[in-house]
Amino acid sequence: MKYLVLMYADPAATEAMTADERAEVFRRHEALHRDLEGAGEMLNGAGLAYPRDTTTIRWHEDGPTTTQGPLTDGREQLTAYYVIDCASPERAREIAERVLDFHVVAVEVRPVHDSFGMGEA
Repeated sequence: MKYLVLMYADPAATEAMTADERAEVFRRHEALHRDLEGAGEMLNGAGLAYPRDTTTIRWHEDGPTTTQGPLTDGREQLTAYYVIDCASPERAREIAERVLDFHVVAVEVRPVHDSFGMGEA
């Protein structure tokens, strides 16, 4: 089963990280990538630009509207993601727990449905 692992952090805290803290985060993610790629569980992943560089487009009856910034105004924002393929929801959660630290303070684990989650009604 495929899962999307969404990582959330405080962008202000990310910008304030020291070089040593950035190196530690990089080392942890590199180790996770090696482990998951070796097991055939890592499909994709990337870090995202700062939320201030985001454009949000919303649907309205009179046409789309565009605003600068993320969808929500919360302190923690989506900062990175992985797409993994593993045997169970428990394994997906186990993988997700490995990215939690002083930087990534919350992680969502969401199953990926090839049919866009819009099964027949």
